Amino acid sequence: MDPLLYSQFQDHLINWCRGEELDINHAILIVGVPQECAIGQIEEAMNTVRCWGRVQVRGSSFNAKTQSLTVLCECKEKINPKLVPPEVIPEDGSERWKIIITDGASIESDDFLKKLNGLLKAEGKTLDDLQGLYSQPTRPLSSTESIAQTMSALLSQNRSVPLEGHSYRRLRMFSRVIPTPAGEESLEHWLEQAYVMVEECECSEKEKKRRIMESVKGPALEVIQSVRSGEPEASPKTYLDALNTAFGSAESAEDVYFSFRLLQQRSGERLSDFLRRLEKSLTKVVQMGGLPSRDRDRARVEQLLWGAVASDLLLVQLRLRERKNNPPSFLELLGEIRVEEEYLVLRRQVNTAVRPVQTVETTEADQSVVLSLRAELKDGPEPLC
Repeated sequence: MDPLLYSQFQDHLINWCRGEELDINHAILIVGVPQECAIGQIEEAMNTVRCWGRVQVRGSSFNAKTQSLTVLCECKEKINPKLVPPEVIPEDGSERWKIIITDGASIESDDFLKKLNGLLKAEGKTLDDLQGLYSQPTRPLSSTESIAQTMSALLSQNRSVPLEGHSYRRLRMFSRVIPTPAGEESLEHWLEQAYVMVEECECSEKEKKRRIMESVKGPALEVIQSVRSGEPEASPKTYLDALNTAFGSAESAEDVYFSFRLLQQRSGERLSDFLRRLEKSLTKVVQMGGLPSRDRDRARVEQLLWGAVASDLLLVQLRLRERKNNPPSFLELLGEIRVEEEYLVLRRQVNTAVRPVQTVETTEADQSVVLSLRAELKDGPEPLC
């Protein structure tokens, strides 16, 4: 590998380890891994080399220059540069993976010019070419200040788009093995996170599918591989829907909708807790197509009015019946309910503190009146003869 390119990958390894809070002396970077390669396959190939002990994949990102993955791995043993091979041969005998390591030493100040020259070389520029990029100062600059201004001007003119998927925090592992192994997610929690990633992440469809692939194994991986073989261009949502169909509830969209419409507040359950439980069921209804997304706010208010059997006073104060045609969003409604609940709790505390004093005073007053009347009856005027 070209020394300049190797140095760039070393910098990438150092920065990635800082972001993951990983010891640089137990980290290696693999370059040239095919995109379709699963985490299990990577770990199996790396564990064939004994010098670094057991290897665990900590993250991956796509490299536009090599058109392949760069994979960050954590090793059980401390890295010994003398024993680490420069390449690893995959089990399928495909193109070799390049191994990047670093000794973990801090970057010395005298290496700065070397790195600067390397960057300028990569950009096809020299220090002489950069003299016109910044105005001459009124006072002479030190060499450090001059280099800093030169670097600032260079980077401002040569900004590159960040690599897609760089150093993202991946989904937790999911296999659908029962009971759920330590370190893995259950189906319900994993699907919630995966659906959010698919809907909110701005990366490409290909990147989303890769993120899903690297977080599944066992029976879950078999289901997705079956989908890929039958429909190579399947979307990330198709992957998740297939897992939900294979391992989730067999309820249809209509069944889920009717279950939502039957939800009621439990005895002792706060209205805010009931609303959160209602929202979870409503989200599932919308995801399965049982209700259009545009009707979500109205359906939430209608079901809250029908199912909140123990919070009539709160519902009256919130005036939800009058607001059905212009219903609030989930967060707005939750905030309003929380405010009313806290007000009720405060009012009960005040009443609890005041009522015993009032009761004692009233009881003592009544007792004194009774004693006074008894005394008057005893000492009343003698009867007339």
